[in-house]
Amino acid sequence: MPTSAHELPLEMVRNQPQLVPTILRTVFDLDIIGEPSITSESFADLNPAELRCDATVLFDTREERTHGVIVESQQRFDGGKQYSWPAYIALLRLRHKCGATLLVLCPDENSARRCAAPIDMGHPKWVLKPLTVHPGMLPPITEPAEAARIPELAVLSAPAHADGPHASAVVSAVAAAIDTLTGDTGPLYHDYLRTLLSDAARKLLEDTVKTAGYEWQSDFAKKHIAEGLAEGRAEGEAIGEARFLLRILSNRRIAVPDDIRERITSCTDTDQIERWGDRALVIDRAEQLFD
Repeated sequence: MPTSAHELPLEMVRNQPQLVPTILRTVFDLDIIGEPSITSESFADLNPAELRCDATVLFDTREERTHGVIVESQQRFDGGKQYSWPAYIALLRLRHKCGATLLVLCPDENSARRCAAPIDMGHPKWVLKPLTVHPGMLPPITEPAEAARIPELAVLSAPAHADGPHASAVVSAVAAAIDTLTGDTGPLYHDYLRTLLSDAARKLLEDTVKTAGYEWQSDFAKKHIAEGLAEGRAEGEAIGEARFLLRILSNRRIAVPDDIRERITSCTDTDQIERWGDRALVIDRAEQLFD
């Protein structure tokens, strides 16, 4: 099961090819005729055999193949891609006898800007300009019905808007969208989203669900998200107790070295922190907390 930041956006494209034309239309005002479908991601039957792109989406009408899109997930700039990306485009065009576009999914504005650098092919006026997109370029999805239509777009967009003026609506919409998914997809998207949300956004997710009295429908959500919220509450309690412990040491004028402070603040076991708190009342040096 893919779990990396590189693989999850590609998994979304494979699960929902409609995500690609939606991004191209929304961000780049580019409309492609035809119904999108995922296809082979390898050019192994061509020479050179080692060329393999991340994902390919083809567009078809009843009469013809209209277009192809190479989708790449790029976490950071890689100069070598300036040579492989043009090859992907050329080979796709050769194989399917249609126009081709390069779409690069990036995690942030800096990587998107660097990956968008024009690629001069050497031939006069032949320059490839990669179409790069990061979450901040996607619109906030604030309506649950819209989010449920393409959950992948809501998940990709949410981290960029979950701390903005539409935060509450964005968090509610993406939570409801994830709840419509079946199988392993829901837990996969939920865990990916939690790694990208800020602490404030994760707290907002918990508060929004409690305030709205939302009842999760899918079996995974009832168990998986409830466990996540419980973990979040436990983490919050541990942080509060760690701060109180450090205040005790400060009031007793006991110096706390950086390594000990780090050990205290990174501990998530509230029982352990309470035991340290008891010792903090009687020790003379911070190192004695762990005796």
